[in-house]
Amino acid sequence: MADSTSDRKPPAKEFFIQGLTSDGRQFRPSDWAERLCGVMSCFRPEGSGGRHAHLQYSPYVRPTVLGGVKSVIVSEELRDLEPLAYHFVLNFAKDNDLQIVDACLLPEPPAKKD
Repeated sequence: MADSTSDRKPPAKEFFIQGLTSDGRQFRPSDWAERLCGVMSCFRPEGSGGRHAHLQYSPYVRPTVLGGVKSVIVSEELRDLEPLAYHFVLNFAKDNDLQIVDACLLPEPPAKKD
């Protein structure tokens, strides 16, 4: 009998680049997250996006707000798709002294049966 857990993909690994420097100052300009994600918008899974793909952020590099702080969520899948783009994003954070926080999305628990 096959183990159904072996058919599942491992949880997505991601990290957050927070718009705070290592000493806690807010990073400027205020639209830095949208600019970074706009530059990375062309990196997406093959066959996704369609005619208006250029108007969408990449699923691998997305802006968000976490705890009131502008941030960017970066999927580790970007490293497999395009290592240079992945290192560009990491170097952006390091060059600007931004905080990086590791994260791991956990799969949704199975629904309870009544």
